[in-house]
Amino acid sequence: PAVQAESARIAKVIAASGSASRRDAEKMVMAGRVKVNGQVLSSPAFNVSETDIVLLDGVPIPPKGQTRLWRYYKPAGIVSSTRDDRGRPTVFDNLPASLPRVVSVGRLDLNSEGLLLLTNSGELKRWMELPSTGWLRKYRVRAKGSPTEAGLERLRRGIVLDGETFGSIEAAFDRRTGANAWFTVGIREGRNREIRRAFEAVGLRVNRLIRVSYGQFRLDGLTPGKVEEVPKRILRESIGKSFPTGEQPSSETGRFLPR
Repeated sequence: PAVQAESARIAKVIAASGSASRRDAEKMVMAGRVKVNGQVLSSPAFNVSETDIVLLDGVPIPPKGQTRLWRYYKPAGIVSSTRDDRGRPTVFDNLPASLPRVVSVGRLDLNSEGLLLLTNSGELKRWMELPSTGWLRKYRVRAKGSPTEAGLERLRRGIVLDGETFGSIEAAFDRRTGANAWFTVGIREGRNREIRRAFEAVGLRVNRLIRVSYGQFRLDGLTPGKVEEVPKRILRESIGKSFPTGEQPSSETGRFLPR
């Protein structure tokens, strides 16, 4: 008997192509931007196989290829979204033309800077953002105010702000420069403006925030606006055994191949 083609939800297939995150892909489907075999989809609760023709905005989505990751130094003053309703410059406006279509792993707010990871894999993006994966994000933080050990301990224990519970924030005082103090900070969840809001709750107003690492991927050597691809060997060593996408690294070719 013929082997039946394996199927997957449409949003997962779009995300795996690097065209969008899974959540954004679902929104695209609901907006009527996706066709399968000539039919416009109205719900993301739809499975497709490799034999189906999937169009996004009338253009075939790219085939699932090698999973790739880039380090990018996001300057302050640009947004991490693919589009901005207020017309502000975005991360994606000035990326090198040689890059394929990429999505960001998490975000940095408008006034924050530093390491932003970019990938052509929506599945990798989603996995790296999950709190359950436990990726530690580290920051250099400058804040105005007088730090106290009691305040830093409160951050380490986790606080509740406006009914929202923040997990433990690793915060260590480094040095004082005039009215400001510098800290090394680590978080694992990455909620919206988490560090700024938490610091304000203990009397510290953040006026500079630089992400220096995301897991073992570091800002090392990058200057604002620059982007460099993570070597395939480093990527394999970092995610190869635990990235649950049905892919595994091949030591012979360095490619991620279907199991």
